[in-house]
Amino acid sequence: MEFDIEYFEKGDGTYPVEHFILSQDVKFRAKLFRGINLLRIWGKELRMPDSSHLKEGIYELRVKHGSNIARIFYFFESGRKIFLTHGMIKKTQRTPPSEIARAIQSRCEYLSRKERKNEQELP
Repeated sequence: MEFDIEYFEKGDGTYPVEHFILSQDVKFRAKLFRGINLLRIWGKELRMPDSSHLKEGIYELRVKHGSNIARIFYFFESGRKIFLTHGMIKKTQRTPPSEIARAIQSRCEYLSRKERKNEQELP
């Protein structure tokens, strides 16, 4: 059974990962969508070199195109749902801590909104 892939929506209504994907050239975009499809099929079973757990429930999807290596950050949510937070072109050996922190913040924002929504739905 496949996972559902969703783009994380910021409070201002933007989708950072969508912006990242669409800013790449057509061939790179195709490779990014291929990687996302692998994630949709394999979920938590997707491993190196395609995916890696970073910390605090944040993972990175790795996609290479020529000399560029893209990282798309994501987290799992209840059931079989995956939220893609944002992407970057990796220029250094290690994933920058600021990018990991950004993904953690997106996850926290999502969970906070979900909790507020659940509270509003209570009688």
